[in-house]
Amino acid sequence: MAHTAPARTGPRTTHHPTIPLRANLLLPALAGIVYGLWTSGIARHAGPITGWNVLLGVISALAFAAAAHGIHTIAPRLPRELRAATWAAFAGIAFGFVYSLTDAGIVKTVGLSLVITAGVFAVVFYRYYTTED
Repeated sequence: MAHTAPARTGPRTTHHPTIPLRANLLLPALAGIVYGLWTSGIARHAGPITGWNVLLGVISALAFAAAAHGIHTIAPRLPRELRAATWAAFAGIAFGFVYSLTDAGIVKTVGLSLVITAGVFAVVFYRYYTTED
């Protein structure tokens, strides 16, 4: 014969996960480090490492991480269209800056940035549209 499990006798403890908070800070920081290394590497043009390359990489990493963290913080309060547009603009600007360091023409840089922006917008909008409550 089946029996019920005994009831809990002690006080109930609630577990508040800290992983989302850590991820909210850790992911933009790691992405900023990668972006800064990528930026400084492209700006070197296969030459020696200089202080200006390092400074460009550090400033790019800080700006990227701060912008990504800001978007992570603000985006949940935005409607899905504006949220997708925000992430798309962020991706397009980040790509455009790095691509402009390759000494490519302005028309090609803007064109590729717009393609990246449109692609990111389509993917992110689809994700938010299909998973929204």
